[in-house]
Amino acid sequence: MDTKIPSPRTVELPLPLAGEGWGGGLSTMGLPMVDPEHPDWKVSQRLRSNARALRKNSTDVERILWSELRGNRLNSATFRRQVPIDNYIADFVCHAARLVIELDGGPHFSDEGERADTARSVIIEAKGFKVLRFNNLDVMTNRAGVLETIAAAIAERAPTLTLPRKRERGPEKSSS
Repeated sequence: MDTKIPSPRTVELPLPLAGEGWGGGLSTMGLPMVDPEHPDWKVSQRLRSNARALRKNSTDVERILWSELRGNRLNSATFRRQVPIDNYIADFVCHAARLVIELDGGPHFSDEGERADTARSVIIEAKGFKVLRFNNLDVMTNRAGVLETIAAAIAERAPTLTLPRKRERGPEKSSS
């Protein structure tokens, strides 16, 4: 009994959506995916692949905090992780609140590490973001306090949508 196994070349995968997968930064129409009003938002391929690698190899503390931030779980704010900003990769970013969250482990506590963190924060803040830094121990031992600080920063910085109030109807008039 002959059974045919399709070769990998005959099985075609569906094309990814624009901005995903194999496009290399090109839209489905072959145009570069750069906002014409903000051409400086283009991220180098090296920085993009470094951010992707950091997302795949996150630390335990990053995974713990991400579990609290992902899926709009904190004040319905949308966070992204390992986001390139300028020549740096921020641990977590809430674009709506222009908020960057950085988690600092052991190497950040040396004099050199603190100077590098300060320089990094200055550059990120120059882009209009507020930078919140937490050390790993804080996230592990005082998670509620860390989340409270983040929530307060979101409330302070995120634009609030004012929805129109429902108009109340007056008393119904009888049609007699």
